[in-house]
Amino acid sequence: MVGAYAYTVDLRFRKMVRITAGTALLSFFAITVAGCIESRAEDSHPFFLYDAATTEAAAPQAAVEPAPPAETGRDPASTSPPAVLFVVYVATPPDVVDTMLKVARVTKRDVVCDLGCGDGRIVVTAAKRYRCRAVGYDLDGLRVQEARRNAEDGRVAHLVRIEQKDILEADLSEATVVTLYLSDQLNARLLPQLAKLGAGARIISHDFGLADIPPDKVVNVTSRTDRSVHTIYLWNCPLRTTGRTAEPSP
Repeated sequence: MVGAYAYTVDLRFRKMVRITAGTALLSFFAITVAGCIESRAEDSHPFFLYDAATTEAAAPQAAVEPAPPAETGRDPASTSPPAVLFVVYVATPPDVVDTMLKVARVTKRDVVCDLGCGDGRIVVTAAKRYRCRAVGYDLDGLRVQEARRNAEDGRVAHLVRIEQKDILEADLSEATVVTLYLSDQLNARLLPQLAKLGAGARIISHDFGLADIPPDKVVNVTSRTDRSVHTIYLWNCPLRTTGRTAEPSP
């Protein structure tokens, strides 16, 4: 009888210990969670709680100086980062590429330079068709890789060089034909570089003019690819600032 009584007391004691331990654990968990919630509320990271209007109004604004005009040369003493130009890539239809190269009168002796070369279709086509050297510049690393692959696939990698570079810093010293499909604004910013092209060089622009410099020839072509009319402009170098603008070809 004494043994049974002792066994019953022991069971009750064990249950009491388990209940007490469970209650203590739940209390500790509740206190910890409450503390975390209070800490998050007092010290929230902007990544989680971001209000653009509130942030702009509360945060002190650093003084912003206007950017200097773009130049081809850079001051060696300047520590400011170079200008970076990203242009949305729009592929030129193959038949328009053919027309651009024909209007430029490309030959084997030329060096064709495409500023903003994208997948390299202009320089690869020039190298394949005319066996001339060609250089493409683009800032997009993925496009640069694609252009290099296309040159390899076209078996003209020995004639084509693709560089990942800001077009405002492109080396045009060897170029005899420069092709563009950019914008009116970018074409104008390239004028200091284009003005250095030697006599006999040609500039070809797809759809966009060259500041106020009249072209020597304008050709309109309807592409079989997109059924749209594309305008091809030609300037012979050295560039002139006066003269009659050529009439569009029929």
